[in-house]
Amino acid sequence: MFEKLTIPNTIAAGPGPGNTDPRVLEQFFKAGLADHMHPDVLRGMKECKFMLRKVWGTSNIHTFGVAGTGWSGLDAMISAVKPGEKVVAFVNGTFSGIDALSLRMRAATEEELSSNPLDPDAKSVKVVDVSHGQSVDGKTIEKYISEHKPKWAFMAHYETGSGRVNDIKAFSDSCERHGALGLVDAVSSLGVGDFRIDDYPGVVAWASCPQKGISCLPLTYAPVSFSNKYIDVLKFGGARTFVHNPILEARHWAIIDGEDVDKGVYHRTHSAYAVAAFHEALRITLKEGISNRAAKYMKYEKVLSAAFRAMGCDVTSDMTSLVVLNLPENLSGREMEFVQQCRSENFGIWPTLSEPVQVRVGILNLLSDEAISEIINKFGAALKKLGGHFDDKLILREMTELSEK
Repeated sequence: MFEKLTIPNTIAAGPGPGNTDPRVLEQFFKAGLADHMHPDVLRGMKECKFMLRKVWGTSNIHTFGVAGTGWSGLDAMISAVKPGEKVVAFVNGTFSGIDALSLRMRAATEEELSSNPLDPDAKSVKVVDVSHGQSVDGKTIEKYISEHKPKWAFMAHYETGSGRVNDIKAFSDSCERHGALGLVDAVSSLGVGDFRIDDYPGVVAWASCPQKGISCLPLTYAPVSFSNKYIDVLKFGGARTFVHNPILEARHWAIIDGEDVDKGVYHRTHSAYAVAAFHEALRITLKEGISNRAAKYMKYEKVLSAAFRAMGCDVTSDMTSLVVLNLPENLSGREMEFVQQCRSENFGIWPTLSEPVQVRVGILNLLSDEAISEIINKFGAALKKLGGHFDDKLILREMTELSEK
């Protein structure tokens, strides 16, 4: 027999998944073994889609959750892209890079896909690579969308691969100006940033995940929201997928022909546990308030970044839930060693997944003085063990001054 798996408690101080709120875990464990079509499960699903519209800040009726992780939501979003359709995709990190690969697979012709199935060279797709550690800015966005006049344009809102925030307003404006249909990966911004998607009409489809800003169990539902313009395109051209077809998914959430109805159409078997957890995570998000939560992320990111700089690190990110940094000069090149050392002590930080290797420290659902102090203390202790030198009193002063503001 294999021994029972015991996983210790760790501080999930990486880019995500984040730390699930104990109240969400409680709802998950307390859910009865109900039939997935039980009235309480269906009520929970109905309320989830209503809460999601408030969290997203939208009147889009096609707003619901795709069963799975963020990749499931993203796959549903790009399902409308057809072979040969023109796409401009902006890439400034690992995850927008994978999104762009997914788009190339969708837009590739049969010949292009068969010639290189795992990395097709789709001629209709223009991938705009922005240097690591840089944001996608308005000038870059306008240049390529105006030049290529694509049917679809794609961008990540927050890119956790490099810890950068991209210019969503410029993206939306440029899409509107040139008739492009904007697609946005909001996996790392939903529940973290203070924004409302209806303020960006050039973006017709958004996809996120449950395990970061929403702080829910990883395998629940990936929030998505589609405008009528996107749904109309999908109705006209269809999608070569059953599982992640947005219209079929919406029907299961009782969204049919652009209206909320009393009963959905079977599409997949939902879990009472997942519905209960997702429902509670959304309730907590709305009770705290998007603006209040975003302000906490801004406050604690400043405290964390100031402490790391005082330790001699070079912070290169501008996200509020994630700090990306280079180690002090005397430890340069030892980033992976540092990350592994921290993980061996149940302090879960991450390296970047692309070159150059940097260190990523996240604060998803760790929005308290105590949690931030623990992260700073563990980081500092690990840094000293590796050979770092800094003044503890300076760190304490930086933390105190910023926490009081």
